[in-house]
This record gives sequence, C-alpha cells and structure tokens, in this order.
Amino acid sequence: MDILLIGGLWLNGSVWGRVASALESLGHRPVPLTLPGQGDGSVSATLDDQLATVLAAVDAATGKSMVVGHSAACTLAWLAADRRPERLAKVALIGGFPTADGHTYADFFEVSDGLMPFPGWGPFEGPDAADLDERARRELAAAAIPVPAGVARAVVRLADERRFDVPVVVVCPEFTPAQAQECINVGDVPELSRAKHVDFADIDSGHWPMITQPAELARILAAAADAA
Repeated sequence: MDILLIGGLWLNGSVWGRVASALESLGHRPVPLTLPGQGDGSVSATLDDQLATVLAAVDAATGKSMVVGHSAACTLAWLAADRRPERLAKVALIGGFPTADGHTYADFFEVSDGLMPFPGWGPFEGPDAADLDERARRELAAAAIPVPAGVARAVVRLADERRFDVPVVVVCPEFTPAQAQECINVGDVPELSRAKHVDFADIDSGHWPMITQPAELARILAAAADAA
C-alpha cells in the first residue's frame, strides 16, 4: 500500500528516511512529502498549498492509500480524509489530533516577519523530548524550517461527513492510549468523537518517534496498513 508520510511543523520529507526504508522492507511504498513552505523554499505558502500537495499524492497513489500525519499535520491528514474519503484506506495520527472545523491550524508559537520559527526546546521539555539526546536535539533544531504564517494561522475547513467513515489509528508517543481515549471521551477531540473506527497504538518514545524509534514506528504503520 502507498503510505503517505506528512511531518509536523518545521519538518520536511527527509525526516522520514529511516521509517521509509523500514516500510519498504515490510512490503509497502512509503511516500515522504515535503510540503510547500516546509522545504521548498517558499515563505508565502498557505495551508491550502500544503493540502494540495497531500491531495496530489493521494490522487497519484495506486489504489487506496494510508495518510500519516505527525503532530500538527494530523490535521492535514484529516483534511485529506475530508476531501478524498473514497481514496483513503486509513488515516494514521502520530502524536496529535485533528483540529476541528473553524479553528486555527497551528497557532501555537510566535510569528515574526510572516514566519513561525522553531521556538527552541523550552516548550518541549518533559515527555515530548525526553528521548532525544543532545546530538539529536542539535540536528533537529538546525534542520527546522520556519513555517509560513499562511500555514500556521490558517482556518481549518471540514465539510464532508464521509470523513468519519475513514478508519483511524492514533499512534501514542508521549501520551498513552488511555489518555488519548479520555481526550476523545470528554469531547476535547470532536472530530475523533464522531469517527466510526478509531484504534490506538502505543509507542515508547517522545514526540518525534520517526527519529528515536523509526523501526518500531514503521512496524506500527505497516500493521495498520495491513489491517486496512
């Protein structure tokens, strides 16, 4: 199966290198995506531009694909389910949840001169970054690409209720499946509260398992694709 891999804020497609290699060995076709504004040099890209890149990959896939979103890009993966529900076998969400209709995509950190730069490690101290050693932190921070405001501050629009029919697997790195389920149960994740098929997969990592646990993450994604 084609497995489309979308990194979160500040990341380009290269972050999936080791996961992609492992997925190939498990019989799948990984497609790491570099998004407009996050690796192509554009500073004026919008969320619509990023979504167009994701949808182009969905449309180019052989048969139904699985779209994988990491962190903020969980919303991009879910937007793909909204726009192409008939083309997706499953959506995998790593370390995050989809934003609801009418809410801002990723208004988390300060925007300066039209860009949201990586804010440093302060906001991620604790479980998020506990498994990243100093070298990994330096490399991740050095490679971080400031995200255009047209992406971070965009308003999410969801319309097609068929998105709730697309099976979802929530991959839980810095939180547990029980914590994720509780967030859904109390209504903090309204999109997943309405989804008809939601499974959970635990992974012993921080917020960036593609860096610290690539083989295990690939195993989880391959199993989710196989089940679809």
